[in-house]
Amino acid sequence: MTLRSLIVTVLNSSRLLVAAAAFGSAAILVGALIFQALGYAPCHLCILQRWPHLVAAILGVAILIFRLPMVTALLGALAALVTAGMGVYHSLVERHLIAGPDTCTAAPVGSMSASDLLAHIQNSPVIRCDEIAWQMFGVTMPNLNALFSLVFAALWLRAFWLARR
Repeated sequence: MTLRSLIVTVLNSSRLLVAAAAFGSAAILVGALIFQALGYAPCHLCILQRWPHLVAAILGVAILIFRLPMVTALLGALAALVTAGMGVYHSLVERHLIAGPDTCTAAPVGSMSASDLLAHIQNSPVIRCDEIAWQMFGVTMPNLNALFSLVFAALWLRAFWLARR
């Protein structure tokens, strides 16, 4: 079987599409844990982006094992779209294009008193959301999460569409 015929087979089977999307989300989670083990501590937004992947992976396994109706694939698509949106948001935060949550980004210090600044430093997490932890050729982990999550959402939606035909 050639790679092309394998891709065509997967793209025309709703169950294989669900398996591919669920496996993709599981792979993202494993990759994130590997990066964490290598010393790239996740920020608050990084952790939040993992939860929809966990939901999608578990949902995919449940669909395949329990033969749930393919309408549940829409929940997988929703989970993938949620984490894609979070990835886009995090990408904008780490590039300082928009403000991130106060809990993990730098506040302007120019107008703070010394005691306010000290309190802010003591209450801020060590890992900041507005700093790029890793990048290759300008592509960061949230960028990759957003991109791959959009692909997974397309797989989930195609699985639903194929089952409806």
